[in-house]
Amino acid sequence: MSTSGEAAGMTVGQAASRLGVTVRTLHHWDGIGLASPSLRTHGGYRLYTAADIARLQRAVVYRELGLPLGTIGELLRARAVDPTVALRTQRQQVRERIARLNDMAEGLDRMIRAHEQGILLTAEQQAAVFGPDWQPEWVLRAQERWGDTPQWAQYAERAATRGPDDWKAVAEANSALESELARAMRDGVLPGSAEANRLAEQHREAFNAYFHLTHEMQVCLGHMYQEDPGFTAHYDRAQPGLAAWLSRIIDANAQAHGIDPRTATWH
Repeated sequence: MSTSGEAAGMTVGQAASRLGVTVRTLHHWDGIGLASPSLRTHGGYRLYTAADIARLQRAVVYRELGLPLGTIGELLRARAVDPTVALRTQRQQVRERIARLNDMAEGLDRMIRAHEQGILLTAEQQAAVFGPDWQPEWVLRAQERWGDTPQWAQYAERAATRGPDDWKAVAEANSALESELARAMRDGVLPGSAEANRLAEQHREAFNAYFHLTHEMQVCLGHMYQEDPGFTAHYDRAQPGLAAWLSRIIDANAQAHGIDPRTATWH
């Protein structure tokens, strides 16, 4: 149908402004046959009639509700079908999406707390899991020291998914390793020996529960075990001098992998 003037309809720009959508959107809807202008002027301009605008308004509402374009097209074409059926289906999908987003939000909250706290356990839970020698401030000190590193981000990501049972498994594995280290020291295992290097590697692999630990980073940890009174006391309770011995076997193993312990840095 054609008309001699534009008063009988709206141009695509006018319709877009009226509906609060872009001209590109209307062109796309026209191209896929969702909603097209019915009139054309003698100059070739296409115009939207009042009925076309009403159809577009329904399409805009359905889109705001989150319906896909295919479903919108079906609703616009099937006048005899009660649109509430599709709308109820979409409402259920929206509710399911909200539930998924809430789960994601809770996961992000846990991640934020893990970045800030390190371990998502109360002080009492930490004592029950890690033993009476455990000091919750160790984690806070670690966060202050390494909180802006990729390793802390990796640690927080793993910590966010762990509960008391998960941490108990980690603690038991560490306790078994410390017992093995103490036994090796008492047996006179020398730094640089095959057995000492195996234990150093076992110690490094144990840190996969927290983050990936390079040989250089392990050297830095070993030096910290000697320099930090809290860590020194922790290891030396298992065997006097264990903190220093552990640092020495770590240094020797690092040297075997081409690392100079004197210049090792955390990276």
